[in-house]
Amino acid sequence: MDIGSMTIEEIGALAKQKGWPAFRAKQVYGWLHKKLAASYDEMTDLPKAMREDLAAEYPLWMPQKVVVLASKIDETRKYLFRLADGNMIESVRMKYRHGNSVCISSQVGCRMGCTFCASTLGGLVRNLTPYEMLGQIYAITRETGERVDNVVVMGTGEPLDNYDNLLRFIAMITDGNGLNISQRNVTVSTCGLVPALRRLADEKLAITPAISLHAPNDELRKRLMPVANSFSVAELMEAADYYVETTGRRMSFEYSLMEGVNDTPSCARELTKLLRHRKCHVNLIPINPVKEREYRRSHVTNVLQFQKTLENEGINVTIRRELGSDIDAACGQLRRHYESGAGGEGGEL
Repeated sequence: MDIGSMTIEEIGALAKQKGWPAFRAKQVYGWLHKKLAASYDEMTDLPKAMREDLAAEYPLWMPQKVVVLASKIDETRKYLFRLADGNMIESVRMKYRHGNSVCISSQVGCRMGCTFCASTLGGLVRNLTPYEMLGQIYAITRETGERVDNVVVMGTGEPLDNYDNLLRFIAMITDGNGLNISQRNVTVSTCGLVPALRRLADEKLAITPAISLHAPNDELRKRLMPVANSFSVAELMEAADYYVETTGRRMSFEYSLMEGVNDTPSCARELTKLLRHRKCHVNLIPINPVKEREYRRSHVTNVLQFQKTLENEGINVTIRRELGSDIDAACGQLRRHYESGAGGEGGEL
């Protein structure tokens, strides 16, 4: 395991094995996860011999910035990072009145196959380690000099398909010896892996869960999301209810609106019937068009009417504030653009 993915207890065990004083473990962990050191050279209060030993056995590789797209409309910044093995991932930093939010990737690529998403076009390459997930936040914090207040695991990849690394990531990002972000400020999305969602409920975390629903019935959901062939809407709702009952947390449902596909009045009525008695929030998302896909963004009139239909039945619903619309901020677009040879090396665009 890379040292950036180790808990403070695991680094303590390493220190004991190496014959280093026990307090060195907390120093190393603090440098990595509180001071956000990108190299052992920055760890100036460690003996030189110890730094050399660590560098030889546990090389550090924080995600390396390749391209930053800075929106001219708002202060959204989209990052393309290179990992140690050359793979690319994306992250987005968004500024809100309540603080800075960073949306991170949990995998290189994705195997879920959602037909409207750019992230899954090349399939799954591999899972990210906990430190590769943490490193996206750390690299953005180092560059901006601003604290990250909220973390959204909703970028490229299906977080619950990388379950063990996700749990370790959550434990470390909320650790008092690190950035100490509240669990309540961590949102984790899933396209609907029912067994993993139930398992996550049993962890009894205070995180905010979000289900990417996108359709109110099985027939339409199967057209949009292959995962629906394994788990029906009814099974997904049962798992969502179990999560709410077990944790007391409100469920969030993400619903990407596509013109003429799932934004119709009948879809709105079906969704209302499905959710009106549930403790939940609906986040309506006018879709970001992807050139390799056929779907188009819903007209604003349809979006507003869809919202009104849900609100009339007492459902808590918002339309996601569109950020970074001028920089292709949808998941997977920047990585594909760069890997196709259209991207430049480094700098801001």
